[in-house]
Amino acid sequence: MMISSPCVVTLVWRLENAQGELIDELNAPMEFLVGGEDLLPKVEEALQGQSVGFEAHLHLEPEHAFGDYDADLVFFETRDIFPDEVSVGMQFEGPPEGATTPDLPEDAIYTVTEVYDTHVVLDGNHPLAGMALRLSLKVMDVREAAEEEIERGSVADSIFAITPPGAPPDAILH
Repeated sequence: MMISSPCVVTLVWRLENAQGELIDELNAPMEFLVGGEDLLPKVEEALQGQSVGFEAHLHLEPEHAFGDYDADLVFFETRDIFPDEVSVGMQFEGPPEGATTPDLPEDAIYTVTEVYDTHVVLDGNHPLAGMALRLSLKVMDVREAAEEEIERGSVADSIFAITPPGAPPDAILH
């Protein structure tokens, strides 16, 4: 079957930064919906019209990956609104309860980047924002997408799920 939207592709990949340092390696094949929210547009573009066995080596500039880094998405919140066990790498969907910074974007996933006695630094950027990336992938399987997958826009739990260095294994980033 040729890859066309919508369909489900099963991929393995190796994701590196521009210097060739490993960020993520997906050795166990994982399914993604082409034509949904699972893959970056440049990845989908490379897959269109291909089939099982196709391999690609992509260079993705920030604007084609996770965007440019935006310093306006870094916030300082008082330490007392966080749980005692707050640590670097923890994440919050949307602003933490009790946040005092006005107009914190509601749809961001905030990563704790620093913890001090009086405040905590939250970063609303994707952890890979501002980075050029190298992605080597291989198509292991292609199948028709189920109606529920098309309606949901996804077959995967997250897109390019990545755990930041030093973060607990369950600190998956979207």
